[in-house]
Amino acid sequence: MTVAPVLTVDTDDPTPPFEQVRRQIATLIEGGRLSRGQRLPALRQLASDLGLAVGTVARSYRELEAAGLVASRRGAGTRVVGPSSPRIDHDALGDAARDYVARARELGADDAAITAAVQAATVRGGAPGPDRRTAALAAVPAARS
Repeated sequence: MTVAPVLTVDTDDPTPPFEQVRRQIATLIEGGRLSRGQRLPALRQLASDLGLAVGTVARSYRELEAAGLVASRRGAGTRVVGPSSPRIDHDALGDAARDYVARARELGADDAAITAAVQAATVRGGAPGPDRRTAALAAVPAARS
């Protein structure tokens, strides 16, 4: 069972909401969590889910489109178009993972707790608090070519 990625908008964060949404979607695309052809939620739906204005989500989508990560077509929605492959520095990623595991072990965490913490961080950027708004990116099948 695949868990749909969750977007979070933190109202206490000084980063504008459109940038929080843009950054999270870009990270999901670049990390391979959202695949080429996958449809993003409709502007109105995502805005409603996050408690944002439609224009705020529209700006996020426009900036993602300008970056070449999504393409929007009237009537067809917004779909992921790039990148073709994630840009990952595997050495640096391995170093970061080892550092994290070492620190988590110092805190007394076992493998299950470490895995759960990493999954929570990748799915929702941490547990949502009372000043955060969240929305799941519903699993929409990729378009067939």
